[in-house]
Amino acid sequence: MFGRGSKIYSILFLKCPRCHKGEFLEANPYNLGNFNKVKEKCPKCELKYSLEPSFYYGSMYVSYGVGIAISVAVYILIRLLNLDVTPMIIFVSIVTTLFVLMPYIGAISKSIWANFFFNYDESVSKQITPKSNK
Repeated sequence: MFGRGSKIYSILFLKCPRCHKGEFLEANPYNLGNFNKVKEKCPKCELKYSLEPSFYYGSMYVSYGVGIAISVAVYILIRLLNLDVTPMIIFVSIVTTLFVLMPYIGAISKSIWANFFFNYDESVSKQITPKSNK
């Protein structure tokens, strides 16, 4: 379910939507020098990641949904742990969590957006051979 070949694998590990082997981003989401910069194409299967200029603007809508889901998860977690906290502490907890996860939320949102448009192709993935260390 979460292995190579599933969209969840591509999304969570920020891999190419088609081959699941190439990196999706230029650098780690927390590298602020290349903040969530998507590569032009997959280094393994040569898939062009952007279908048109401003292709990833739609990922802002996905980012909103992911942020809401994380906010709800933090709230439910606080309630499940029976923490006796004020609404202000709950608010600060949610805002802090969103702030800390902001780079990863942005990266995952772009990956989700790309996975709407590109599908895994097992035949392409099998053609890619690992580089030998000689």
